[in-house]
Amino acid sequence: MISINDIYERKTRLSYYLYREARSVMPYGVSSNYRYWEPYPIYLVKGKGSRVWDVDGNEYIDFNMGFGVLEVGHSHPRIVEEVRRAVEDSTILGFEYEKSVELAKIICNRYNVDMVRFSSTGTEATMHAIRIARAYTKRKKIIKFEGHYHGSHDQLLINVNPMRLESRVPTSPGIPEETLSNTLVADWNDYEGFERLVRVHGNDVAAVIMEPVAMNMGLIPADLDFLKGVFDLARDYGFLVIFDEVKTGGKFYSGASGYYGLKPDLIILAKAIAGGLPLSVVAGRRKVMSVIGPEKVAHGGTFNANPLSVKASIFTLTELLTQNNMYYAYRLNSLLSKGYEDIADDLDIDLSVSMWGTSGTIYFAEKVPKNYKEFVRIDQKPWYVYFLNMLAHGIIPMADYDEQWTISIQHTEEDITRHLEVAQMVLKKLKEDYKL
Repeated sequence: MISINDIYERKTRLSYYLYREARSVMPYGVSSNYRYWEPYPIYLVKGKGSRVWDVDGNEYIDFNMGFGVLEVGHSHPRIVEEVRRAVEDSTILGFEYEKSVELAKIICNRYNVDMVRFSSTGTEATMHAIRIARAYTKRKKIIKFEGHYHGSHDQLLINVNPMRLESRVPTSPGIPEETLSNTLVADWNDYEGFERLVRVHGNDVAAVIMEPVAMNMGLIPADLDFLKGVFDLARDYGFLVIFDEVKTGGKFYSGASGYYGLKPDLIILAKAIAGGLPLSVVAGRRKVMSVIGPEKVAHGGTFNANPLSVKASIFTLTELLTQNNMYYAYRLNSLLSKGYEDIADDLDIDLSVSMWGTSGTIYFAEKVPKNYKEFVRIDQKPWYVYFLNMLAHGIIPMADYDEQWTISIQHTEEDITRHLEVAQMVLKKLKEDYKL
């Protein structure tokens, strides 16, 4: 009997040879840890619309979409044209680009914020947001939630994906304990636990930061009452609320803050807002953002608001990620999510589905978890078999078991149908082999 690893290796021989070459000059042969998987990753050469192609010539319908960046799809022709024209005027100008003012106004209006500052990546933006919060409140401590990811800077790399529960766990070697001494960890969707933590430390807390829809343990939306309780405690104790909307900002027209009808003190945007180019935003209330400036809070970056990203973002937010287009992607996401639910019912397997905006995910569990502690108890072995089987049949379902799919405005109903056809076949085989 041929194993799925054998099938995968036969279809991706050139990726394997490139991986062997790459790992001699790049750790694990990749530029980001999140691009590696066992037995080795695939290496892509191009993307167009809803599809990508690897070095072996295999074509995949892509539902990872750059980890949520490509809400507009791959190489959208109108983005390509905007970038081509922008290159003719310079890729970077050094001083402030005139169009950055136009983009700032668009973001303020769409996301209900007063002021913005631009950076290049989500990691930079969350790092700056923490500094701003500490300067504004003149306090040191930050509360984050277990299982939430806020980029790869030291201050928040704690309890992102710990295997040891009930303890404070740095997410990487090389992070001094003293760097994390002012970072407190709470459980997602657990108001009582959060309240107990605030009662002890609240007067020393500068801010609480969260993914308002947790998208690094699959996809776990916040309970609205929980969010309102967090906002009430923040007001009572005088600390800020930061929404890390790096992922959520492009999956609902006005982000999670608009969806929930809440106004955090600071919002971080990135990924989908620039149509595939690097751009991030720290945005928020005027009184909080006003601490930034010369001889005040440091914020800089040579590539901040570079012309290519700014022009692409203006076009993305005004012409492509419109309410109509985003509703189209949402409708496709509903079809995909409902399709997985129907498959689970037909096969009588323990598989739950979670969706929000234009993204969704599956759990090989009877119900969607409420927080990281429930998520980490799910057996992930069936997921990896599912993933390799989906790849072998031309579907990239998502990036990893703790990620989610993204539906772009260039996906079609035919793409959804094919995804579900393959999933039906793969999950049926999984039931037989793993007794799901």
